[in-house]
Amino acid sequence: MTETNGETADTRTEPYEAIVIGGGAAGLSAALILGRARRRTLVVDAGEPRNAPSAHMQGFLTRDGMSPAEFLALGREEIARYGVVDLVRDRAVDVTRDADGPEGAAAGADGRGSFRVTLASGGTVRARRLVVTTGLKDELPAVPGLAARFGNDVLHCPYCHGWEVRDRAFGVLATGPQSVHQALIVTQWSKDVTFFLHTVAEADLSERDLRRLAAAGVRLVPGEVAEVLVTDDRLTGVRLTDGSSHAVEVLFTAPRPVPRTELLERLGAELDETPFGAYPVVDFTGQTSVPGVWAAGNAAGFAEQVANAVGAGYRAGSALNGDLLMSDLDAAAGV
Repeated sequence: MTETNGETADTRTEPYEAIVIGGGAAGLSAALILGRARRRTLVVDAGEPRNAPSAHMQGFLTRDGMSPAEFLALGREEIARYGVVDLVRDRAVDVTRDADGPEGAAAGADGRGSFRVTLASGGTVRARRLVVTTGLKDELPAVPGLAARFGNDVLHCPYCHGWEVRDRAFGVLATGPQSVHQALIVTQWSKDVTFFLHTVAEADLSERDLRRLAAAGVRLVPGEVAEVLVTDDRLTGVRLTDGSSHAVEVLFTAPRPVPRTELLERLGAELDETPFGAYPVVDFTGQTSVPGVWAAGNAAGFAEQVANAVGAGYRAGSALNGDLLMSDLDAAAGV
């Protein structure tokens, strides 16, 4: 049984005003705003942040270089100051909407009913509104040794890690023709860049791509990469299927993003197909097509870094609070 503050998640009969599903940057930011707005809020967190493999996060003003784990620990401390003391370390596996909520304003006086969230532990929790910040999962190319180095010297975001590995020998492992963009961008941080085409045929690259790569001084190496080479716990190169080896110190690649949108799909949220997966259609506050449900962070888009996710969580939390307030006032006024 999941315990939080001495209370098991499935013994709570009183619904929350808001449940935040996902305790990463976006989720904690939404919870912070809701706590400051005096909303009874629960955070359900499976403990699988996207940036867990990274030792540090960069590019977040005043938090540059902080470890992701420390950042989240501080966030949990902050939300507790405002009464958001309930954080269930569990996974939300299902969510449904009750046609009729229980009696009382806290349970849904606006007539919208409430949401019932089922946890992997078997418990259920209820709320009038939801913020879904379940993020996404990065699926790396199936190259032996690659996953073990991810977040160390196998990287995906030069804005996140480029400064720390600047001026080293870079490799870029292609995952599709769009990887040309990655190979060009990383030349901002090193002029020693080798572009391994891997499973991409050179004929798939446009004439413009080839001209840009040549202008940037990027070397092209056709052929499939068979494995990454590691010596004394550091990346030293890659070996191709033809047996040839190429020395690199850092390898960039673009994982395939897999949005964790299962719960939103169960609720019938409209999704938008993109080159990076299907994400919910949201307005500027993060509200989905399902009334009473917001999405933020990587649950709402591929390119949301920590700083963006914090801002998106803030907007979702404040919009949710306003929605609850106006709904209750309309119910009290009979309009």
